Amino acid sequence: MTCPDCGSKTVLVPVPDAVTDAVGAPTVRMCTRCLSMDPTEEPVDTPPNLSQISEAFPEEHDAAVPMAVLVGLLDSLALHRAAITTLYEQVERAGVDPLLVLDRLARDATIETEIDLAGRRRHLEQLI
Repeated sequence: MTCPDCGSKTVLVPVPDAVTDAVGAPTVRMCTRCLSMDPTEEPVDTPPNLSQISEAFPEEHDAAVPMAVLVGLLDSLALHRAAITTLYEQVERAGVDPLLVLDRLARDATIETEIDLAGRRRHLEQLI
C-alpha cells in the first residue's frame, strides 16, 4: 500500500501489546518517507524489515518495532506520553539508545517528515 499523505511505500508494523490501546489497533502502516503512521487491523505475517524505512532503525526486532511505533507517536508527546514512555523503556531494555536512533533519523536525507525529529528528541529527553 501507499501512504495517504505522500504516496510513498508503507511497511506493516505490529504494535506491542502494552500500547495497543493507545495506538488503536494491533498493527500500523508506517510510511517509508514521511514516517506517518496509520492504525490498521491487517495482520503482520513476518517481522517487518524497518531498514526499508531507514538504516537508523536498529536491526534487533525487539528494539526496532517499539522504536518505529514510538516515532509514529511523536506527533503528540502530551497525548501519547504513557505509551511513548513504555515504548522508550522497551527499546532501552533491548539494548538500544532511543535518543541515538532519533538523532540518526533526523539526519537521514531520505526521511521527509513534518515532525521536527531533532526538536522532538529534545522534548523526549526532558520527558523521560
